[in-house]
Amino acid sequence: MNRSSLTRFAWISIAAAVVTIGLKTAAYYLTGSVGLLSDALESLVNLVGGIMALAMLTIAARPADEDHAYGHSKAEYFSSGVEGTLILVAALSIALAAVPRLFQPQELQRVGAGLAVSVVSAMVNLGVALLLLRVGKKHHSITLEANAHHLLTDVWTSVGVLVGVGAVVLTHWLWLDPVVALLVAANIVWTGTRIVWRSIAGLMDLVLPQEDLATVRQVLETYKTAELQFHALRTRQAGARKFVSMHVLVPGTWTVQHGHELLERIEKDLRAALPNSTIFTHLESLDDPASWDDQVLDRA
Repeated sequence: MNRSSLTRFAWISIAAAVVTIGLKTAAYYLTGSVGLLSDALESLVNLVGGIMALAMLTIAARPADEDHAYGHSKAEYFSSGVEGTLILVAALSIALAAVPRLFQPQELQRVGAGLAVSVVSAMVNLGVALLLLRVGKKHHSITLEANAHHLLTDVWTSVGVLVGVGAVVLTHWLWLDPVVALLVAANIVWTGTRIVWRSIAGLMDLVLPQEDLATVRQVLETYKTAELQFHALRTRQAGARKFVSMHVLVPGTWTVQHGHELLERIEKDLRAALPNSTIFTHLESLDDPASWDDQVLDRA
């Protein structure tokens, strides 16, 4: 799939946010539940997050240019970072709405209708979240994955609120409504923190996941012999794009052409095993002691 086509999934997320904002706001006005209000506030954050995802996916899909020789894929980290931050803001908003209700509980109204509307909105979010998660994992889009996890958090928020409101109806303990809202806020903080951390890790050029590193090493093992060695293996990920660099050591008597043909084969096999990757290889002589001093990032 062309990376630019991923933007249509951001549009789906935006549409789902608009629908659920309307449904959850209606549920709040029907019942007066602060728990349902917290649910509606999170959907408002979903809308902002969806718009941000659309903008960053559009930028990330742009090809490399003179000012961005390695492409624009890191733009996705800004989207997921902003979305994670917005989730934390939503948690704070929920807490601010819930705490006063602990001291001044209020009776809930028309609970049945409100809960029915909330269930419909939760099903909308669940369907869209599962779609975004599947597409995000398949195409290595941290933006879509973050958006999906945000929506799944919204689903769990809705479930918690539904349970809380139902418990209020059964027990007539009005304080349960704000307590559930605060528990929802705590769960949202956990999710938001994880999303922000993942974005920071990407911007800090974290190495590829262990399964990808294992794939790279497996390919290299098929080439390794007494006269063909590898070192200085370095990896990083920028959004969907993966970068792998290494030094390839061969006998000093090899011709340039022989070494070039070998590197072409290695790079081809690595790109086949690790899709959407950019491979850098550097040829060195096994017979030159300087080759073995050239393994750290900043060579002495």
